[in-house]
Formats: sequence, C-alpha cells, structure tokens
Amino acid sequence: MRELLLSSLKFYQNYISKFTPSSCRYYPSCSEYAVWQFKNNNIFLAFFATFFRILKCNQLFKGGIDYPVVSKEFRLNFLTLQEKSLDIKFWFIPCKKGKFYVIKAFASKEK
Repeated sequence: MRELLLSSLKFYQNYISKFTPSSCRYYPSCSEYAVWQFKNNNIFLAFFATFFRILKCNQLFKGGIDYPVVSKEFRLNFLTLQEKSLDIKFWFIPCKKGKFYVIKAFASKEK
C-alpha cells in the first residue's frame, strides 16, 4: 500500500506538477511533504498529516518552512556503525519527546 501511494506521488511530481504553476506556500512543497511523511510515518498518520497540510496551503495561512514531524524510536545497531559508507536519506532532528522533524539529506559531491 505504501509503495502504491509513493509511486502515485512520484507520478504526480514528474508528470502533472511540471505543467501546473508553482503555488505551494510551504517548504517542502505539499507533494514532497507527503512523500517524506509516507516514507517515515505510519500510513494513516501520514495521510492525515498530508491532508491537513494541503488544507493549510492557501492564502489564509502565512506559509513558510513546515517540516514533517514523525514519531520514531531509534535502536543502536553496532553493525551499522562499523560500515564504511552510509546512505543517509533523511535527518531526524529532535522536536519533542519521541517526536522528530524530518529533513531530507542532500548528497554531497566528493572530489
């Protein structure tokens, strides 16, 4: 189910969004917010968070930076720490107890 939702969001971003004017008042855009939510949160919570985000994306709200907030438990895995190259896709910045902001990690170019 999650993969179906993510593929439909990617289809929207690649083929529909390109032909419409950029009108999202927030960063990340509403569709990117939805992708981050569905990758890092429960499907039902991600759906409701995305739904309310789309409702807020209008002229009545100021807009600005609005990173997704997810609940997450981290477990330390020593095998992961010993690997030489980690593929980090998202950073989790503490927000409240047990809640984190989700920020996309951009790949750095090495020389």
